[in-house]
Amino acid sequence: MIAERERHEGSEGTRSVRLALASLSLSMLMPSLATSIANAGLPTLAFEFTASFQEVQWVVLAYLLAITTTIVSAGRLGDIVGRRRLLLAGTGLFTVASLLCGLAPTLSLLIAARAAQGLGAAIMMALTVALIGETVPKAKTGSAMGLLGTMSAIGTTLGPLLGGVLIAGFGWRSIFLVTLPPGILSLVLAHRYLPVDRPRPTTSRAHFDGPGTLLLGLTLAAYVLAMTAGRGRFGSLNTSLLVAAVVGIGLFLRAEARAASPLIPLTMFRSPVLSSSLTMSTLVSSVLMATLVVGPFYLSRALGLEAALVGVVLSVGPLVAAVTGIPAGRIVDRLGAHRVTVVGLGCVAAGCFALSVTPARFGIAGYIAPIVAITAGYALFQAANNTAVMTNSNQDQRGVVSGLLSLSRNLGLITGASVMGAVFASASGSADISTARPEDVAAGLRITFAAASMLTVVALAIAVGSRARSRTTSHGEGSSPTIRFTGDPLAGSPRRPSAHGAESLSARRAS
Repeated sequence: MIAERERHEGSEGTRSVRLALASLSLSMLMPSLATSIANAGLPTLAFEFTASFQEVQWVVLAYLLAITTTIVSAGRLGDIVGRRRLLLAGTGLFTVASLLCGLAPTLSLLIAARAAQGLGAAIMMALTVALIGETVPKAKTGSAMGLLGTMSAIGTTLGPLLGGVLIAGFGWRSIFLVTLPPGILSLVLAHRYLPVDRPRPTTSRAHFDGPGTLLLGLTLAAYVLAMTAGRGRFGSLNTSLLVAAVVGIGLFLRAEARAASPLIPLTMFRSPVLSSSLTMSTLVSSVLMATLVVGPFYLSRALGLEAALVGVVLSVGPLVAAVTGIPAGRIVDRLGAHRVTVVGLGCVAAGCFALSVTPARFGIAGYIAPIVAITAGYALFQAANNTAVMTNSNQDQRGVVSGLLSLSRNLGLITGASVMGAVFASASGSADISTARPEDVAAGLRITFAAASMLTVVALAIAVGSRARSRTTSHGEGSSPTIRFTGDPLAGSPRRPSAHGAESLSARRAS
């Protein structure tokens, strides 16, 4: 009788974990889908609102700005008020904003609703990764991270195709309303199956760092606008915004050093695990963005493919990421995060090098094969990198650490779009790529990915170097160093550093 009851409780615990993961998967799917599906609708929006491309691109830019400028603050706020509670609020905001986007009568209101949707997406992206540690056992963290990577890739892949079908059949409003059903389902599952936030004593509750949040938001906004304004051409406005971003970083660091309860405790960057992981994430995301920026021009100009076939070839990368995400997570659980990080970066470097030396006469196959290596390597790297950071982070700081991981990825994508685009244009010898000669475009791709391969080699060196530093700082041979702080930023008082493993949802419920 007792054994039967234990089996029943075990099956119920497993079911709860799966449904909690389903909720978190939807929370990762929707933000990426909302990005790619809106890109597909820009031409239609320009026609419907009689607006220029520069005006309608704010439908995407407002969403991107909201995510980038608030994602770290969202993670930090989740650490303070409770991650489950804030995730429910963020998902609700995202769902309501999706409805407002679909009902917007003017372009201005649509852009405002997209900004609100981006705020909800920032909360979802930051806290979804952070909640993995409270939902699954530590031994399964890699698999869970791989699942989240798969869902993000599916959203990116599905967006253009689904957007085209919905616009053709139901009009542009449907591309925003389509996220309503999964938003509602995610809310129901999260409310029912995510672990309840642990109450914190009133004396240990931290204050939210308002000045630091404002400074970081303004700094990131200046940087994003510097990278996106002018559509890749740096002018006086871009330079001024970049200078403002540099000044903002200095002011933010000064404010954080003096704050009693900082938004980002600067002592956390003493950890070689976190600092190296954030740097690698930024570098590799910049490299990945090169495939999205350079690929369409190379396929259409150098290989002479028609628009429909270009779209099919470009979907190979996200499709590979979607297929390899879950296996990548399982490999991390089996082999360890560091080994898989090195293997993933090696695959990315090999793919970039292949693109830098492959002549255009190899055609579509000569392009797709390296892209498969790059994308599969990126999936391995993402699963391993996120697992390494989150399993070695302090329980009370997983929200802000998750936000920093997402921020590093976003900044890498934004920087890659601008810098890699500029390298490609310069290497092609033409200010207007759309009119460049096919051989010049092919040369531009080779030079761009030669630069990308060097960035990946730098990331590899960081991975190897951080491993060596981690071993010198660990207390035991073979142990992983926990991301440590000189004091508890939430409690505002010193405490002893300790390692926090992931705790399973079933164990939480049993306790």
